[in-house]
Amino acid sequence: MIAETVCSAVAAAGLGIAAVTAFRRRFLTAARIAAYALVPLGLVMTGVVEWAADTAFSPVAWAGFGVLGGAWVLFAGTRAVERRRGRKGRAATTAAPHDPVATQASAPSLGPASRPDPQQPRTKPQAAPRADAADDFSDIEAILKKHGI
Repeated sequence: MIAETVCSAVAAAGLGIAAVTAFRRRFLTAARIAAYALVPLGLVMTGVVEWAADTAFSPVAWAGFGVLGGAWVLFAGTRAVERRRGRKGRAATTAAPHDPVATQASAPSLGPASRPDPQQPRTKPQAAPRADAADDFSDIEAILKKHGI
């Protein structure tokens, strides 16, 4: 009963603040404040507040949260142990042993010409011969002259 009264008072105060904000001609902000103020009132009217208050003060509910937490700890612990062991267990003993993966198996099969030979030293590509600086700016000069600059 106290939780419903507090939520109703918060909603009334929020609607009052929204009215003052609307009086100052800030209608968008007033509408947003009114929306936030109506949330606690809606929660009271739907019964969520009563359910939450009953749950918060129920020892059975807290025991249920404890059981859920314990289950989570068991799940996390078993996954950690499974990762540490390298997933060895029932599935590894029943399955046939696998050969180790070849080191070149993950390289793309584009042929020997596409891959560089690791024994040959790399050479830097030669730069193309550079034309005169005047030739580089001739296009720009023509555009500037066309526009009278």
